[in-house]
Amino acid sequence: MERAHSDRALSDRLTRDGDAARGADGARAAEAKLAEAAGLAASINLVIVHSAILPLRTRRPATLLGEGQVAQQGQALRDAQVTVAVVDAALSPVQQRNLERAWGCKVIDRTGLILDIFGERAATREGTLQVELAHLEYQRSRLVRSWTHLERQRGGFGFLGGPGETQIEADRRLIGDRIVRLKKELEQVRRTRGLHRSARNRVPFPVIALVGYTNAGKSTLFNALTGADVTARDQLFATLDPTMRGIRLPSGRRAILSDTVGFISELPHELVAAFRATLEEVAAADVILHVRDAAHPETAAQRTDVFRVLDDMVGEGLLDDGYRDRMIEVLNKADLLGGTQNVELRPGAVAVSAISGEGLDAVRAAIDARIAAGMELAAYDIPPQDGARLAWLYQHGEVVDRQDRESGVHVTVRLLPADRARFERHDA
Repeated sequence: MERAHSDRALSDRLTRDGDAARGADGARAAEAKLAEAAGLAASINLVIVHSAILPLRTRRPATLLGEGQVAQQGQALRDAQVTVAVVDAALSPVQQRNLERAWGCKVIDRTGLILDIFGERAATREGTLQVELAHLEYQRSRLVRSWTHLERQRGGFGFLGGPGETQIEADRRLIGDRIVRLKKELEQVRRTRGLHRSARNRVPFPVIALVGYTNAGKSTLFNALTGADVTARDQLFATLDPTMRGIRLPSGRRAILSDTVGFISELPHELVAAFRATLEEVAAADVILHVRDAAHPETAAQRTDVFRVLDDMVGEGLLDDGYRDRMIEVLNKADLLGGTQNVELRPGAVAVSAISGEGLDAVRAAIDARIAAGMELAAYDIPPQDGARLAWLYQHGEVVDRQDRESGVHVTVRLLPADRARFERHDA
């Protein structure tokens, strides 16, 4: 795929073809989808000079669009000297090829655009591997006689007979070999991440994962809660690689906050599969903060899209079906609505402005309460000489009662199930 950089000539253009608005299931209007597609393109420095919403009565196998629509848009693209056209839908290889021929410019679909953004943003070794895997899985599906140069044959090798290997076969074989190697490397990443998770379990702190629609303000909230300096920009997919920092809650309890990649409607399946190692952090979290942009006109539809991705993870065995019980809904950007008092909340939800800091204490308190709700009450008698074990209980639990006696200290403490099992296993 051609990469878009900030120093590219400004003759690079975008056109957008949108489906008609989705049904009454809380889906966004065509205009909102157009604005989102424009935001995706602008995030990799494409300059938009032409856009259009084209209703589809039927999806044509050859071009997706009708003949009249193809001709009309082709003329508009030529008039605007467009070199890159983005169709905000999933295109088959044949449809992509035919549109490129009809319009005389490069054509990419929604999946290709998102993959291009991810390729530009990935910074860590893991993120780079994940993006390359997703990109190759996508490109492999494009190798279906879509381009004539792939139909050339190469001669046989050595004593081997036959007409030789066509270019398309060679490319498919090379891509397949690279995919196998990438999956092995990502499996090693997954094992390493599992080891890190096991290490955290040995000195267990609750893990809080931030999830939400892209550009909902997750990284800004992450910075506000932790004092970190994670990249936070007003653009789609500013964060791709997971980041973790420690935080201290009002009870004095310590926890680990994890910032993750943002979700988007119609997230390409290749990316869900490729980012499995990252999404596993969500599955392992004790508390999930679902960060929403309260000021966005399509916030309800974005909420639906996030749950659709998470439910797909449940279907693939990446997430347990009780994840909603561990979730707190955080409606961010309250400053754009005049303050937290103006945000309409569901029961158990919290309003916040990560920019102004209003509502941050309420978020911390909600996290504390959710963690406490999952804790178990236990009582222990600690001998006088065993101050280290008493200190461990104070560090990892919430001591609700303490009685100092001649025989030692009797404490009643709330502990996470894993902490209680660890303490009692050591005690045995």
